[in-house]
Amino acid sequence: MSLIRSMLVELTGTSEYTDGIGDDVDLAASGIDSGDLVRLVLLIEQRTGVEVTAEDMEKLATIGDYERFVEERSAALQSGGA
Repeated sequence: MSLIRSMLVELTGTSEYTDGIGDDVDLAASGIDSGDLVRLVLLIEQRTGVEVTAEDMEKLATIGDYERFVEERSAALQSGGA
């Protein structure tokens, strides 16, 4: 299970995010509210060191979006980029 999926399971207390929701499904359409998204971003920042700005959040809608974002930013951090 991906990091984002495991965080969503932790936040929501439901296992539907393990494999019941596709990578391209809008999280808002799957029942995630703005408060859950803020908590997700806080978990991402705490566990990965990747900063997610409000501007970034506006562009992130799906599990796949969050996974790619974290992967790209993590790689940039490891290579010394921003």
